[in-house]
Amino acid sequence: MTKDQFIALLEKYHRQQLSAGELHAFLDAAADPSFESLITDKLSRELQDFKADANAGEEREQKVWQHISQQIHHETPVKTADTKVRPLYKWGWAAASVILVLGIGIYLLNANKKNTPAPGVAVSNDIAPGKEGAVLTLADGSQVVLDSLGNGLVTTQNGTQVVLKSGQLSYDPTGTSGEAVAYNTIRIPKGRQFQLTLPDGSNVWLNAASSLRYPTAFTGKEREVEVTGEAYFEVTKNPSMPFKVNVNNKATIEVLGTHFNVNAYDNEVNIKTTLLEGSVKVRKAAQSKVLQPGQQAQINPGKDITVTNHADTEKVMAWKNGVFNFEGSSLEEIMRQLERWYDIEVVYEKGIPNIEFTGEMTKGISLKGVLIALEKSDVHFRLEGRKLIVLP
Repeated sequence: MTKDQFIALLEKYHRQQLSAGELHAFLDAAADPSFESLITDKLSRELQDFKADANAGEEREQKVWQHISQQIHHETPVKTADTKVRPLYKWGWAAASVILVLGIGIYLLNANKKNTPAPGVAVSNDIAPGKEGAVLTLADGSQVVLDSLGNGLVTTQNGTQVVLKSGQLSYDPTGTSGEAVAYNTIRIPKGRQFQLTLPDGSNVWLNAASSLRYPTAFTGKEREVEVTGEAYFEVTKNPSMPFKVNVNNKATIEVLGTHFNVNAYDNEVNIKTTLLEGSVKVRKAAQSKVLQPGQQAQINPGKDITVTNHADTEKVMAWKNGVFNFEGSSLEEIMRQLERWYDIEVVYEKGIPNIEFTGEMTKGISLKGVLIALEKSDVHFRLEGRKLIVLP
């Protein structure tokens, strides 16, 4: 879609004159980052017009949601006796992002000026989304907070230079001495994520509330690291030195050169290893499974390894790509993701609502924006400091 075509659809969207087909095309395009500046410009113009009518934002927000529902809601959600399915549709979270700009965003800005909370979400504050950052623990036990460092040399350990550049940590072992190999641990707090390049050139992306322990230089017959939480690996091929990942001391992943994601949070039911490229062997005690691209191995406590042949790799990789993917997710699963990304505590006032969601949205908006979108599915919240209370 060209820029002019998008602008034309944007104007028709604002006037609520889009046909169903045009709306589908518009919401697809709205998820394209190249059109972000056009939406932002539209917001700026709307804010100027908004000064003339203090109530316009709330009215527009209600009209837009009604329009979206009428145009997209072409099938009935599947329900069981115990579970409510809350579809946000293929375009649902893209729509939410646009609405936050053209509708809710205007209302929130005006509400903030009045020191009143956003409609439907009881808040005493808002919480910004997570960002790049990590804490590096060196071999001698000293710690370096990488968030506050600029580009340049972080340290030198046993001849290996540790360098931070553009928010990414890398290791250059070319000058490694004959001393014993040193080990580093990188810890990603809640509200952060980080990328680093290991001494062999392998790249690792770490999600919030995760950690990785690794040597400053790989020597011997194999390359071994230890991971907790969630990480995505792109491993440099070296058949003479296999790459092994120790997962929470509960499982081992063996690779030669491949791309895979491992999710091993303590508060998740299973350890999940999803293969995107190459081949890996997942081992638990005496049992092992070899995965092919697109497969996912799940390790359940006290059970055998199970393999899913057609994993939802888009959902698996959403965190790395800056997206929340809630396809088929329960409210409890979603709340765990929000806890990690926004560094909050979630409590349930009267039990956990049994609701299932579909759809996705950007991780780049504030917590309030996420909650406003979720509340369209009849779940309600109260935010007190960094405590999010789920209401019945």
